[in-house]
Amino acid sequence: MQLTHFTDLGLRVLMYASQPQRVTQSGKAVTISEIAESLHVSRNHLVKVVHFMASHQWLSTTRGKGGGLALAKTPDQYNLGQLVRILEGTTQVVNCAEPPCALRFGCGLKGLLDEALQAFFQSLDRYTLADIIQGKTQEILSELQRIHIVQLSTDV
Repeated sequence: MQLTHFTDLGLRVLMYASQPQRVTQSGKAVTISEIAESLHVSRNHLVKVVHFMASHQWLSTTRGKGGGLALAKTPDQYNLGQLVRILEGTTQVVNCAEPPCALRFGCGLKGLLDEALQAFFQSLDRYTLADIIQGKTQEILSELQRIHIVQLSTDV
């Protein structure tokens, strides 16, 4: 199974926003532009992802000068299985009805794939955002934010 680009970006945004240094030295909160630059991803795609996550109250957003985004809850309150289920928007690997499969009424494949998907989600259910932003990941995220702060100070 491969996660959608939307899910990938959503998880990266949550990871980036989870850092305690999310408010820069200039006093501005993390912005979509900062995340796009730091993670080398499309700003336009991030706008859609952030809007979706804000509508699910995973992120709190502030408009205007000094605005930006932050986690709405602490990292340990974001269950990865639940996040991926919602970001993916589907709970099936294959859809035997569209286009209609000639084997759908007697095939054992869909049942096996559904079982495997459930195992995938059960595995993710054991972890939170806090679990994946520790150690080396946290070091990398902190460094990305530090680099962005340095770039801001040299641009002024």
